[in-house]
Amino acid sequence: MFDLVPFGKRRDDAFGMLTKSLYDVFNDDFFAPIKSSTMSFRTDIRESEQAYLIEAELPGFKKEEIDIDYASPYLTIKAVRKEENAEENKDHQIVRRERRYGEYVRRFYVQDIAEEEIRASLKDGLLKLEVPKRQKRQGKRIEIQDGDSGSSQSE
Repeated sequence: MFDLVPFGKRRDDAFGMLTKSLYDVFNDDFFAPIKSSTMSFRTDIRESEQAYLIEAELPGFKKEEIDIDYASPYLTIKAVRKEENAEENKDHQIVRRERRYGEYVRRFYVQDIAEEEIRASLKDGLLKLEVPKRQKRQGKRIEIQDGDSGSSQSE
């Protein structure tokens, strides 16, 4: 379980470190990104007072291959790349193909946004989304009336 060693008394165990390294190598699923049916992509998210600004890296995708959907409270970006089955002749045989095909999906939890005003653009493999926040209503100060002025009774 856990090694209970007094603070400052622990010595580096070279054999233990080697065992842990070997354990990590053999138990790490090296092919997990390839086997997964959905993959992810990198994004940067900024927030201003008026909106969320999302930049997603989608190199090589056309806008027709990207789907952006908002179903409260989740904003989903999905890019689908399908493998083209091209016949190759004997002179141009494919020895190794390193392009990935499949679905690339990211979901973001956002609420209180103006979904009808979301804008998206794609340029040089960078998808930019501007997700405006729903403007909060300013509070209205209610004036307190004197107790006598609100009701008049006739005697």
